[in-house]
Amino acid sequence: MTFPHAQARLDKLRGILRRAQYDCVVLTPGANFFYLSGIAFEIGSRPILLLITPDGVPALVIPALELPRLEGREPFPLRYFCYCDAEGYTTALAAACEALSLAGKRIGVEGMKLRFAEGEALARYAPGSRLEAADDTLQWLRIHKTADEIAQMRRAIAISEAALAQVVPQVRVGMSERQIARLLSEALNAQGAEAYAFEPLVLSGENTAQPHGTSTDRTIREGDLLLFDFGAKSGGYAADITRTFVIGAPSAQIAHIYETVRAANLAGIEAARAGVPCQAVDAAARQVIVQAGYGEHFIHRTGHGLGLDIHEAPYIREGNGQLLEAGMTFTIEPGIYIAGLGGVRIEDDVLIADSGAEVLTSFPKTLQSIGV
Repeated sequence: MTFPHAQARLDKLRGILRRAQYDCVVLTPGANFFYLSGIAFEIGSRPILLLITPDGVPALVIPALELPRLEGREPFPLRYFCYCDAEGYTTALAAACEALSLAGKRIGVEGMKLRFAEGEALARYAPGSRLEAADDTLQWLRIHKTADEIAQMRRAIAISEAALAQVVPQVRVGMSERQIARLLSEALNAQGAEAYAFEPLVLSGENTAQPHGTSTDRTIREGDLLLFDFGAKSGGYAADITRTFVIGAPSAQIAHIYETVRAANLAGIEAARAGVPCQAVDAAARQVIVQAGYGEHFIHRTGHGLGLDIHEAPYIREGNGQLLEAGMTFTIEPGIYIAGLGGVRIEDDVLIADSGAEVLTSFPKTLQSIGV
């Protein structure tokens, strides 16, 4: 066994399955698969499915060409059901379902990740079974971060903030969003990022009014807002940081919008602590923006969980009564977006500790004028 946490994590998952009364859970490549095995497979044209029951040896349906990546470094005992391209995966899946006696059983799947063809094949080869989206149940596998996981997140954040500090002084009027994004990517690599949490995003001027825009060839000019949304990965764990700057001197309107968003960010952080519902943190941040008259321009949730996935539980949004607990990590990222003018978002990464919310990010949040 080459992954030291694997058996404990497998035992944890089995306990979750027993409590939820699932007979089996089927995992596809992604965060849960990596969390259990320490191996990062990609979802591709050759399905890989890990079938885990509350007892017994897990079954892995895997293409034969991927087998050498696992042999000799199994995270825990596995039963292999291999297939080649000529036969396809369905014969191997049928054999795995029969070996685990899944006919007529309750099977949990990752509803947001399992592909239709894979679900259809599972239903066919486990006749009479009940396939259910188990995402809400599976969230408890990774929602509380250990000290080791938090250390990786701290490193990802430190790399990210060092990269931003390296890039900001280089920004000049006339540079394009794509040019600055390339500088940021290069800086992340130079600072030691093992990967990007997502493609680094740089938006300017009116483009900043798009919460999930795309960096373009638009060149920045004096008076523009300039927004960076990005994060490095370390050990598979992501940082997710947003900071907004102004090119030259801000207008009175931009300065007011910025200070409103900063106050909302601080209010959300102040509200976050163990025992508080996620929706209360969203409400605390949102109330600041509503009272300032910009409520209709705050068009997304206040935050989302962060870890191996860039978006995971807990979700800091209206209607989510889930209580925050020690060890949970998530973002607080209120924003105001006005078409034709631009948008401001300030995003921090937060850990719920015994004493309250610890802000893991430290890059300054006061409005900075840059680029001229």
